[in-house]
Amino acid sequence: MHIRHMLNALAFIIGLISLVIVIPAQIPLLGWANWIALPLIVLGIIIGALSSKDGGRNFCLVVLLIAAVRLMLGGGIF
Repeated sequence: MHIRHMLNALAFIIGLISLVIVIPAQIPLLGWANWIALPLIVLGIIIGALSSKDGGRNFCLVVLLIAAVRLMLGGGIF
C-alpha cells in the first residue's frame, strides 16, 4: 500500500519536471521542446494510473493538455 502512495508522488514529480520543459516551449520557435516532454508526461500518466490516488495523474494530464494545445497552435513543429 505504501508503494502505491509513492507512485503518486513520483507521478507528481515527473509532472513538475515536464512542466519545467513545457513552460519555455510556449515561446515561438521553441515548440519542439514539447515533443521532448511528451514521452515524459505519458510516463507520469502511467505511473499515476498505477497509484492509489489520482492527483499526480491529473496533474500530468493538465501538463499534457497544455503541451498538446501548444503543438496544435504551432502546427506540430513551432
